[in-house]
Amino acid sequence: MDFFAQQDLARRNARLLVVLFLIAVLALILLANLLLAAVLWSSDNYNLYTGQRAGWDGFAAYFSWQRFGGIGLAVTATVALVVLVKWLQLAAGGKVVAEAMGGTRLLPQTRDRAERRCLNIVDEMALAAGMPVPAVYVMNGERGINAFAAGQTPTDAVVAVTRGCIEQLQRHELQGVIAHEFSHILNGDMRLNTRLAAMLKGITFIGDVGHVLLRSGRHHRTGIEHHRSSRAPMLPLLGLGLLVLGWLGGLAAGFIKAAISRQKEYLADACAVQYTRDNRGIADALKVIGGYPPGTLVQAARAAEMSHIFFGQVEPGLWQLFATHPPLSRRIRKLEPGWDGQYIQRAIRHYREEPSRPGAAEVGVGRAALVTAALVSAAEPAAEPDADFGPEPDQLESELARRHELPLAFVRYSHEPLGALALTLSLLASTDAEVLHKQLAILRDSGIQGLEDLVHTLAPDVAQLRPGQRLPLLELCLPALKSQSPNQYQRFKRSLLALIRADRHTSLLEWCLYQLLRHYLDPEFVQVKPARARHRSLDKVQFPLRIVLSMLAHQGRGEASTTFRLAADTLGYPKLQLLPREQCSLAAFGKAVQDLADCYPLLKPPVLKAMATAASASGGLDAVERELITSIAAVMDCPLPDVLGNSSVPHHH
Repeated sequence: MDFFAQQDLARRNARLLVVLFLIAVLALILLANLLLAAVLWSSDNYNLYTGQRAGWDGFAAYFSWQRFGGIGLAVTATVALVVLVKWLQLAAGGKVVAEAMGGTRLLPQTRDRAERRCLNIVDEMALAAGMPVPAVYVMNGERGINAFAAGQTPTDAVVAVTRGCIEQLQRHELQGVIAHEFSHILNGDMRLNTRLAAMLKGITFIGDVGHVLLRSGRHHRTGIEHHRSSRAPMLPLLGLGLLVLGWLGGLAAGFIKAAISRQKEYLADACAVQYTRDNRGIADALKVIGGYPPGTLVQAARAAEMSHIFFGQVEPGLWQLFATHPPLSRRIRKLEPGWDGQYIQRAIRHYREEPSRPGAAEVGVGRAALVTAALVSAAEPAAEPDADFGPEPDQLESELARRHELPLAFVRYSHEPLGALALTLSLLASTDAEVLHKQLAILRDSGIQGLEDLVHTLAPDVAQLRPGQRLPLLELCLPALKSQSPNQYQRFKRSLLALIRADRHTSLLEWCLYQLLRHYLDPEFVQVKPARARHRSLDKVQFPLRIVLSMLAHQGRGEASTTFRLAADTLGYPKLQLLPREQCSLAAFGKAVQDLADCYPLLKPPVLKAMATAASASGGLDAVERELITSIAAVMDCPLPDVLGNSSVPHHH
């Protein structure tokens, strides 16, 4: 699946959304003029004050371009303000949406079997996709089988699942659902979904105002008794009219959601098959939903408003014209053309209902507590075996460690806040004894109890990791790192910088590691303006390209002038000239990478290919160079599965 092309398709869908939205706003302006004319025409006060006849002539006389323009301006300003407010709310990241739906964040140290299995599946999917592990939320009160992904970018994305989803589905079925949500992240659908939610709120807000006015009008009493029989009650009439407007706006919103959403669901189903390399998982999940009484229904108060982001239809009985998702049967037949039409009937299962409890290790507790917690965890008796439910969580951790060739202890440490901090900082620990002594002194002064001891213990083993193992370990640590408080995160960032500067030299790989962590974690703790695609052509970014390719060529094992020339020719810019090494500062490199990140999605594959060419020798990328290019690609928001494939250049997935 070409994810860059799908991101470009999402961008075109965003333009279609704007067109449909403008049509809906124009229709609202026209209807608002008709409504106001009807209200004023029916008002005795207005007719007496203006001297107009209460007939069709008086009604028609109300219309003028001046009044039409004024009402149009008022409607447009109101809609724009509501859209802006909603956009600012949603721009805070996917966690805002998940919490609004009643979601509770899953902690990495949970002992709930269903939750642990879900977290492990999300870890696996994220590492396979080459993207940060998103936070996971569970909607505990929801028995329906549903899920969604929300956020602006992969860095602030979250995956939310209902309790029914993680308890009623077998492992391969849950993998299919999670893979479906990951495809929405990688296809660029989340930002489109955010725009859609903000714009549709602007359309339906008028109906909300009408509901308030109508309710207020029931309690409204005037102190003036004369003309009681001849006057129309203005407030209830206006409220009723706005309710009608809101209802019509709701129809328009439903049509727009359906027009934008349905095709995306087919595409996400297909992407899920590509991720899991098995159409059975997603197809069986849909069959289970078809035979499961609660289906995909979600009871959360705001579920209908955000129905387009869910895995399945959240409301029953919608006309297909306004349904945000295709019928289950059609989705299944797309995946299994020979399906016999039989859904999977499965008895409702219940696992542990208690909420996730924090593990023994929180940021600030000592290493002894962490090790004790790990030993206690390992010693706990296994729960009742359940063939349908899949392997035990500890078995899943072992499988995760085996798949990515990581020590099992590292995988377990990565799920604890203090352990994740220590592993991340250990990646920067020097092998020089004098520098390491300085770094440990920095950690001693960090104010995080037990961190120095744990880094001192882990650093020798972390230093033995091969280059291809470091990024997967870092990505496994991200969910636990996101559980810090803002103050703890600021101390963590200061410690990172201090460790990097301890030897008074910053390598390109150290710079990439720091930027990668900032890129993934900053949106969790500070307001970060989402990146926007600005450059439609590489002609606009020739100088940033020159800086990046020159830096990588000087860092690589090959002859800098040769690899730079090959990279420039790959892009079709043979006149680009190699910059001298002294002009390739890390500050200039960072600014250039950010400029390239602002290119349109379809421009990024050739840029990544050129980077790999510039960094590699004739024999192709080695493990260190591959890790470097993968890090840069992640900072550029290019989280592709196996981004470099098995060759020396990035594959176009």
